[in-house]
Amino acid sequence: MTTPQRGFTATDFMLFMMATIWAVNFSVVKFATGVFTPLAFTGLRVGMAAVVLVVIAVASNSAWPGKRDFAMLLLIGVLGHGLYQYFFVEGLSRTRAGHAALIVAAAPAFIMVASRIRGIEPIRRKMLFGIALSVLGVGLIISDSAHSPAGKATLAGSLLMVAAVMTWTTFTVLLQPYTLRFSPLKLSAITMIGGLLPLLVVSGPALAATDWVAIPFPAWAAVFYASIVSMVVAYLFWYRGIKLLGPTRTSVYSNIQPVIALLIAWVFLREVPTLWQTIGAGTIISGVLFTRA
Repeated sequence: MTTPQRGFTATDFMLFMMATIWAVNFSVVKFATGVFTPLAFTGLRVGMAAVVLVVIAVASNSAWPGKRDFAMLLLIGVLGHGLYQYFFVEGLSRTRAGHAALIVAAAPAFIMVASRIRGIEPIRRKMLFGIALSVLGVGLIISDSAHSPAGKATLAGSLLMVAAVMTWTTFTVLLQPYTLRFSPLKLSAITMIGGLLPLLVVSGPALAATDWVAIPFPAWAAVFYASIVSMVVAYLFWYRGIKLLGPTRTSVYSNIQPVIALLIAWVFLREVPTLWQTIGAGTIISGVLFTRA
């Protein structure tokens, strides 16, 4: 392990940009899945990101992991870029962008627990209180989903987002030791390939059935943002944060996401925040702040 950097650094600024990019991405993906089927969009998104990352990684001078580490990173990538992206896009297509953003914002609490179990980072009493608040906030969001006009469909989407958070938590903690040994470029490329391989099998029929000529330009722009900007640029910022600041401090930046995501969804998707959504947001963000080391 490395000693986390202190104070507000260039890495912190990158993580702020990462959080902003990912906050906007909720509305972008929500829009895109209204044009593409969720499976087709997921396969296309991860495929484009994988191609760009592999090209950049090959051009870089950093060393590639050995065969054993390479294989393990592929498996970890199945979690972080395969299962996570599947749950994320399928869940977001079924629920409000604001609900999805708030559930994802609770990830630091779960990462804190997983990091403690793995012996990566200690956990203090006030952090336990923060974890409890975050879990309560997620419960409020899920309850609000069940009582939304969309009914069961929205509830199913929110539960899929919870599954996405669990998958992302596992991916983050398993990947942390590798960030100390290998470059973010190599890690990004290998794990993205690991996620792409199963997604190609699952999304293949949906991709084949897509009428590509009928896809409008705004939808292609959404694909570019969701793949290159969100999954290449922002992910590289995230990997740097994991390496230099540790998984908990890095994940804390997700508390910026729900505020921006709710505003963007309100303006562009006409998703007016509900009372329980607002209460859940305050509870989750308060819980995340309590988890800060």
